Amino acid sequence: MGTSRCFRLAFLLGSVLMVLLIILYWDDMGALNLYPHDPHDLYPHDLYPHDPHPHPTSPSSPTPTKPPPRDTEEQATHKPPRTTEPDWPGEGTRATPKPPGEEHPLPQVTDSSELEGRWRGEEGKREEESVRQAEEEKREEEGRRQEERRRRISHMCSGNGTLEFPGKFRTFDQIPNRELNHLIVDDRHEIIYCYVPKVACTNWKRVMVVLSEGLLAPDGQPYRDPQALPPDLIHNSSLHLTFSKFWRRYGRLSRHLMRVKLQSYTKFLFVRDPFVRLISAFRNKFQQPNEDFYRQFGSVMLRRYGNESGTSRVPESAAEAFEAGIQPSFSEFVRYLLDPQTEQEQPFNEHWRQVYRLCHPCQIHYDFIGTLENLEDDSDQLLRILGLEDQIKFPPSNRNRTAASWERDWFAEVPAELRRKLYSLYEPDFELFGYPKPESLLHH
Repeated sequence: MGTSRCFRLAFLLGSVLMVLLIILYWDDMGALNLYPHDPHDLYPHDLYPHDPHPHPTSPSSPTPTKPPPRDTEEQATHKPPRTTEPDWPGEGTRATPKPPGEEHPLPQVTDSSELEGRWRGEEGKREEESVRQAEEEKREEEGRRQEERRRRISHMCSGNGTLEFPGKFRTFDQIPNRELNHLIVDDRHEIIYCYVPKVACTNWKRVMVVLSEGLLAPDGQPYRDPQALPPDLIHNSSLHLTFSKFWRRYGRLSRHLMRVKLQSYTKFLFVRDPFVRLISAFRNKFQQPNEDFYRQFGSVMLRRYGNESGTSRVPESAAEAFEAGIQPSFSEFVRYLLDPQTEQEQPFNEHWRQVYRLCHPCQIHYDFIGTLENLEDDSDQLLRILGLEDQIKFPPSNRNRTAASWERDWFAEVPAELRRKLYSLYEPDFELFGYPKPESLLHH
């Protein structure tokens, strides 16, 4: 009986011990599952990243302390910044909290390429500022140049000007309608252009046709590109509305409308060295077979002055004259211009008529005076003033134009006395538009 009770007591104590052992074991397993896996916790594969078989932690090894459980919402909305210093050898980067105000530190430039990029950026800003300043200085210089040109014309046309020339003091209403045929009007853009032959007038006429939309392309739409206009139509007078046509359109109101437009529209013209313009006109009209100019002017020069140069018979046509090698010389052209009989028969042709007689600068106060010598820059400036720089591009100029350096060669066959008389004939254009007196041509 005593043995049986001892056995039962031992069994009961053993069972209690087993239950306690099971509870302790379960508690350890449960504790492991209570903490979710943290990718930054230290596990053997973290401590030994290069060992495919990490060493198990021995009971005597210090066990890393686990962080307390985190709030799930905080994990989803806030991730503290990571530092670049590892907490353990071989760990890589480890997230550590930053002091207040340092969550987003300023970027530190440590890469040479980034330093170079910043330097280039600063250099680019300096270059842009330099270009902008140069552009401002250029526009200021352009404005001063235009002001000087207008002031010069105003002085020459006033009573203080010492140079006298026909029509200097007449009023605008005293100018006959037939002398206003070079003033082209564009009412859509409120522009008035006085064209001067042999001074880029072909290209400016192209621009005026495009702006006025006065000519339709084969597709039925107005031409938009000045260079696309058919060359044979550029000088067709029916394409351009000029002051000389106002009388037929507006009758007695025409002069009043002209004055209104002259006051409110932007008025411009382009000029050129007078002697160089004469050379260009001669080259274009008499050094190639032009039937109209030969019959109307070339044959007249040959008949008047040809006997002196040994021309006994004047060919009837330009083709015949060129085939026979008979052409008027530049010296004969100068004599024709100086001959009083020329103006008695008819006024100068527009290609060699003086600019002051074509555009009347003493009666019309032009807002812009451009020059052929500075054609590209002056044209760009004018289009910018008109607000058309994005709408239209001035056509490229003819690079084969007559050069001022050719004057001495062309005038070599003209006697000095005739040169001086020719200068007197065109002196108003030289003075009005600021071209220097060609002293070397006049005295040698």
